[in-house]
Amino acid sequence: FLVEGDSAGGTAKQGRDREFQAIMPLRGKILNVEKARMDRMLGNQEILTMISALGCAVGTDFDVEKLRYNRIIIMTDADVDGSHIETLILTFFFRHMKDLIERGFIYIATPPLYLVKKGGKQKYAWNDEERDAIIAELKGSSDANVNVQRYKGLGEMNAEQLWDTTLNPDNRTMLRVQYTKGTKDKSKDDQKMIEILMGDEVAPRKDFITNNALDVANLDI
Repeated sequence: FLVEGDSAGGTAKQGRDREFQAIMPLRGKILNVEKARMDRMLGNQEILTMISALGCAVGTDFDVEKLRYNRIIIMTDADVDGSHIETLILTFFFRHMKDLIERGFIYIATPPLYLVKKGGKQKYAWNDEERDAIIAELKGSSDANVNVQRYKGLGEMNAEQLWDTTLNPDNRTMLRVQYTKGTKDKSKDDQKMIEILMGDEVAPRKDFITNNALDVANLDI
């Protein structure tokens, strides 16, 4: 697990199963490798630590067979900063360890957004619709209060909650990272999108935002 922040990383270390799960806390945002030369990238301590932990190297020394893990799971907060960190990590994998994406090793964890409680009962919700349905279910015909906790970050969950919802293979939900489907070159569209969103050219990024702003379904402000 590549986990955003020392706090969440510490909680994840407490909640994981040490027999088969490893945790690497990320201190802040890693370097945007789309804008950096190889020498600068290899001078970034977070990226170096990540390369060392995975064991498969980069560049001409990259060898997917030396990967130490069956899954690499990105786990960040469900906010703008978390999404940015997630995108920076995915950009690194796309540019320097593309085989990990092609072979299905990269995943994104989906921790819940809400904990809904009433008396001794509690349920987790991953979106507003689930939250509202659970509130209605727990409330029923009773006038008793239903308490709703919004998780602003991974660090707000304790080790048991993080295990139950995000770490436990029996309960967790993850998204596998894969290339855009339906194209002749399966990574061509993805490469163009990374160039637009993460590259040095400002004009294409501005055009993309302008053209797609009205289609945004979930905006964190």
